[in-house]
Amino acid sequence: ISLTLIPLGARLTGLWVPDRDGRLADVVLGEDTPEGHLANRSYMGATCGRYANRIAGGRFALDGKEVRLDRNEGPNHLHGGSAGFDSQLWTIADRSETHATFTLTSPSGDMGYPGRLAAACTYRLIDGMRLLIEMTASADAPTIVNLAHHSYFNLGGHASGSILDHCLQIAASAYLPVDGANIPTGRIAPVAGTPFDFTAARPIGKAMPGPGGLDHCFCLDDPPERLAGQDLRPCAALTDPASGRRLRLWTSAPGLQVYTGAHFDGSTGKAGARYPRFAGVALETQGFPDAPNHPGFPSARLDPDQTYRHLMLLDFSPATTTSAIAG
Repeated sequence: ISLTLIPLGARLTGLWVPDRDGRLADVVLGEDTPEGHLANRSYMGATCGRYANRIAGGRFALDGKEVRLDRNEGPNHLHGGSAGFDSQLWTIADRSETHATFTLTSPSGDMGYPGRLAAACTYRLIDGMRLLIEMTASADAPTIVNLAHHSYFNLGGHASGSILDHCLQIAASAYLPVDGANIPTGRIAPVAGTPFDFTAARPIGKAMPGPGGLDHCFCLDDPPERLAGQDLRPCAALTDPASGRRLRLWTSAPGLQVYTGAHFDGSTGKAGARYPRFAGVALETQGFPDAPNHPGFPSARLDPDQTYRHLMLLDFSPATTTSAIAG
């Protein structure tokens, strides 16, 4: 596999993966130019932060004080705000033929967040068919952080239509129900007997919970295991039966946000491709959305004596079955 990256949003803009016959295709959606990404704001391939996903009302309490954030999705805060990390020009700190590291410093008060935050994102190719993405951060004052990678995948190729025929399996027996604004209600509900049961592989198009598709966080089951020298938990498997391409995903994060791209409307993307509704699926490993407002969720707090570290490992080894996450 091979990939292209740009400093705007520490962003993955191209990812070429072979099919069952060795033919390469670019399997991530995108734009041709940085200006296109800034105008689109679909977060395609970006590193989202400081807090990926949503925070209700753009506010939370930290050490007894209310923190107010930029509100860029109605009354709520989404993916770090209107000038989140996806729209920032990161610095190329290090690079080689097999890796690149981007860094970004976010000042105290940026989008309302307390504390100065130093963030880094490293993309690293390993073992020929694997991509490891590592996101880290440190702060000089108590704050919150939840960085996430936001590629939209279409394993048939970014210009091949919708992902409704892709088969998806998720290692999660529970998910987070949401309200009409996609804010978690605070419940952690079992997937059994619901449209959110992906414990066995299912075609995405036959498992939609409604016309808007999926935009939900799944609570991952398994404790971390040692893989590629890292402590990672099995997360998901995505397979395109037509091409034979498969993506298996591991992560150190507790959650997986699955978004099936309902907002795409046929507009033009990179290389003149048209992206119809459900043109790609985002598999965003991360902390739980709105966690600062739900004491029962895994904490997103980061103190000055701590280092935030989030890993996701993408394995594109050829598929022999649609139902093997860890195999």
